Amino acid sequence: MASKAPKKANLLDHHSIKHILDESVSEVVTSRGYVEDVRLSNVRLFIGAIIIVIALFAQFYKKKFPENRDFLFACIALYPYSTILCLQGFRGCGFVAIHDIAAKCGQMQPQFWLQIPKNVDIAAEITLIVYTREKNAILFTYPPVGSFTSTGLVVSSKLPRFSDLYTVTIASADPKSISANEPVHFTKSVTEWFTKDGILVEGLFWKDIEALIVKYTKEPKKSK
Repeated sequence: MASKAPKKANLLDHHSIKHILDESVSEVVTSRGYVEDVRLSNVRLFIGAIIIVIALFAQFYKKKFPENRDFLFACIALYPYSTILCLQGFRGCGFVAIHDIAAKCGQMQPQFWLQIPKNVDIAAEITLIVYTREKNAILFTYPPVGSFTSTGLVVSSKLPRFSDLYTVTIASADPKSISANEPVHFTKSVTEWFTKDGILVEGLFWKDIEALIVKYTKEPKKSK
């Protein structure tokens, strides 16, 4: 059930409200036996670390510009390749973005120096895929232990600025899986869950999220 300590939001702060609701959604989902899957976050962190290392080499290389021009050019060229190699290493994550990224990986040209413009363009497309597909996601999960399904969940939320309407969507982490159900969602006013002092009425909120999870598990599977 909900935590004992009351959660209070600044009702004048859009980000404060969304943070508390998102945090509570994650608590409800994980309380139902879904374990958080942090692999995509690890991918992003790993790619970021490699890019930082490349940038440090470029910044502190012993020669100055223009003597280090070829070295800087090589560092710039390494960016799309390091991105692709990292994502290929994590392509087993099962997320929709990873599937699309894997397809893009096959388009990378083997002739390193001759095809740099094309490869940079593909790397940009990959970045766009990750951003557009995962930007609203607040939680990825593994399948519940002991369940017959082979795919976890992607839980996403939206609370547009200057709006009181909060939307939660639950979908399969791998929509192409035979065990993937149709996505479900609801949109409600945040005023239904907060008191005038900004205290979250967790009982009401948990009830709504649990009902959405039940709806997802009972939703007919997609026709393959």
